[in-house]
Amino acid sequence: MAVNTYDKGDTIRLKAEFKVSSVLSDPTTVTLKVKSAVGVTSTYTYGAGEITKDAVGVYHKDVSVDDDGVWYYRFIGTGAVAAAGEYQFEVRRSEF
Repeated sequence: MAVNTYDKGDTIRLKAEFKVSSVLSDPTTVTLKVKSAVGVTSTYTYGAGEITKDAVGVYHKDVSVDDDGVWYYRFIGTGAVAAAGEYQFEVRRSEF
C-alpha cells in the first residue's frame, strides 16, 4: 500500500467512515489518536468538539504537520459502532 506524502507545514485532513453492515452509522464515541514523527501522541474526541462530523458515520480532523518523518493515526469508534482503523503518512523534510 502506498503511503501518502506531505510537506512539512501542511495541514492535512484525516478522515474516517464508520459502517454497520455496509451502512454508514454513528458510533457512540469517536476518538482520534495522532502520533507525530517525533513520538508525541495527541488524542481528540468528537464530543469535545475536536473532531468534525460531516454526515452520518463520516468524521474528519484537520492536523498541521510540523515534524518530518512517518506519522500514525487511529480512529476509534465505540458503543453503537465498535470499529477502529490505523493508518500512516509521511512528511518530507524541508531543505529550507
